[in-house]
Amino acid sequence: MTFTVLAFLLLGFVLLVAGADLLVRGASRLALRFGISPLVIGLTVVAFGTSAPELAVSVQSGLAGQSGIAVGNIVGSNIFNVLVVLGLAALIAPLVVSQQLIRLDAPLVLGASVLLWIMAIDGRIGLFDGLLLTAGIIAYTVFAIWQSRKESAAIEAEYEQAFGDGASSWLARLPAQIALIVGGLALLVLGAHWLVDSAVAIARALGVSEVIIGLTIIAAGTSLPELATSVVAAMRGERDIAVGNVIGSCLFNLLAIAGIAALVTPGGLEVAASMIHFDIPVMVAVALACLPIFATGHLVARWEGALFLGYYAAYLLYLVFAATQYAALPAYSAVMLGFVLPLTVVTLSVLLIRHRAQASDGPSPG
Repeated sequence: MTFTVLAFLLLGFVLLVAGADLLVRGASRLALRFGISPLVIGLTVVAFGTSAPELAVSVQSGLAGQSGIAVGNIVGSNIFNVLVVLGLAALIAPLVVSQQLIRLDAPLVLGASVLLWIMAIDGRIGLFDGLLLTAGIIAYTVFAIWQSRKESAAIEAEYEQAFGDGASSWLARLPAQIALIVGGLALLVLGAHWLVDSAVAIARALGVSEVIIGLTIIAAGTSLPELATSVVAAMRGERDIAVGNVIGSCLFNLLAIAGIAALVTPGGLEVAASMIHFDIPVMVAVALACLPIFATGHLVARWEGALFLGYYAAYLLYLVFAATQYAALPAYSAVMLGFVLPLTVVTLSVLLIRHRAQASDGPSPG
């Protein structure tokens, strides 16, 4: 039994990597064909596709009355996406951040994070909340595609060299592009399903609560498509997809997954008090920290990627303390929320202010 669980765990990871590669190839060529930038494809098609496992898990959990897993999956996935996915991708290659992400998408993720926190304060994300969140993702998708279509001529010229494999390539054919995307998504969903099922079986055998399972095993497992997709995109030099996939997935988790799960769950999604007081504030702080990092030089540098990974390690330590009811848990959570996270945001904000001041000074006339 143990061997079978471990075998499915490994096989799930292999399918995720293979599916991510197919998805990136197909989405890149499809973007060029329809005059939609790879950034927007990353923010919509790729991000939504790789978030399909989160959607399936949260909806299933909500219907089964396991709101802890459903909400924990959403919050934990967003924390994992930014700190681990973006962090590892930046370590592979510094990630260039577009103006659209800085001015629109990253602030939207921060706003949606705060909105979800406000909705959860009363301990439940209800039917009206679900309607509002779902309407938000529909409006965002329509706007993102419309905005990209306005610039289709310039976009095609800009990305032809980076994404063009030649007009005679089999990848230039629409059926091949669709087949790659569909096949990639199928492998991603199947791989994530096997991976999560195996991981949950191991976690439950250890007696871990469903909230902790949702925040860790399931969140990390369902986010592995984003991890594989962004890492593969970074290795292939398709950095807009690498960053756009992370931000788009975060937005999709906050609006679509939370919205749909709240709509289909009788009575809405119940939110644990521990998540309201710690995990969701961490998610908001992580989204806030992205703004100065993205805006400073329009680059996520390797040291910033390492900083993200360090924060995730600190967050995991908190979850270990919470799972074991360690005596130092209250002091550790107080230090994280009251000192470490605010200090990081202040430091990054100072860097942003200095960067803008230097940019406004400009080169001295000569």
